[in-house]
Amino acid sequence: MHPILGRLGRLASYLAVWTVAAVLMAGALTRLDLAWAEALAFLVPLFVVYAFACLSAWYVCRAFPLRGDRLLLVLTSCGLAALTASAVWIVVARAWIAVLGSTPAFAAASTRYDQQLPLLFVAGVLLFLLASAVHYALLALEAVRNAERQRFELEGLTREAELRALRAQLNPHFLYNSLNSISALTAVDPAGARRMCLLLGDFLRSTLSVSGQEQIRLADELALADRFLGIEQIRFGARLQVERRIDPSAAECRVPPLILQPLVENAVVHGIAGLVEGGVIRLDIARRNGSLSIAIENPRDGDEPAAVTRGTGLNNVRRRLAVMFGPDARLETHVEPGSFRAQLELPWSAND
Repeated sequence: MHPILGRLGRLASYLAVWTVAAVLMAGALTRLDLAWAEALAFLVPLFVVYAFACLSAWYVCRAFPLRGDRLLLVLTSCGLAALTASAVWIVVARAWIAVLGSTPAFAAASTRYDQQLPLLFVAGVLLFLLASAVHYALLALEAVRNAERQRFELEGLTREAELRALRAQLNPHFLYNSLNSISALTAVDPAGARRMCLLLGDFLRSTLSVSGQEQIRLADELALADRFLGIEQIRFGARLQVERRIDPSAAECRVPPLILQPLVENAVVHGIAGLVEGGVIRLDIARRNGSLSIAIENPRDGDEPAAVTRGTGLNNVRRRLAVMFGPDARLETHVEPGSFRAQLELPWSAND
């Protein structure tokens, strides 16, 4: 639909502009032997009619897009359309002069009206060309808006595809480490290996229910992390201890699904697994200054290089945060001689 006809407010504004143009034209005709009443009675109805006729410029402009290689064709088509519209307008003007001439109030002005028709024809051509320029501007604006909308849609699809790809990396990476753990247990603890397989299957079923969601409750995310730790505690036993300090008000905060699992896995694989005596993984979660702060700290072998800060799991988390939150979320890591700390900052979001 025509952009002006699509909304009543736009049509009213459009007709108001043409009415003002009619008044200005009437002012010019008063200098050519016409009184104000005669000029307004003659021009205002004609300009309202021509306002609707000039809406046809929209379709001419759409049929002949403004491009550098078609400039001559565009000028020719707009010029012919302007001449045609103005000629039709003159025919309508002659009919309107006949109507006015049949009334006693304007009968004497009929001859003076006829004398203004050449001027009216020229004005009609110029007005149609001006309407064409305005419609080309509207088409350009519409093209910009469409391009902007397509860009946002493409960015959304790209973002969704990247998130899906990043989520798809979680389970293979986790399964690789879990299967290594099960393999290590089969020789020394077959019953433990069987229990781990059952817990692993339960954990994977739980992840399926949340993997398609963009965000879940922190309480549900912590439950998934606890199931993972339950799997690893079969392998490490008393060597793996967990201390939690969690702000109760943070339970309803919304977080990306499986955002903690790579961090906890990193603490186990690159921390506890490298220490004969094991150690304690400390989980500290609090709400600070409108954001959710999550810290996971684990002991580490002081002689081990700090390459874990660039591990697959941590890089996956960083990329997911960048895609979902941009600069509003971050993951920082701090390496000390005997400890490793992952600090996760997320925007606070809840269903309250």
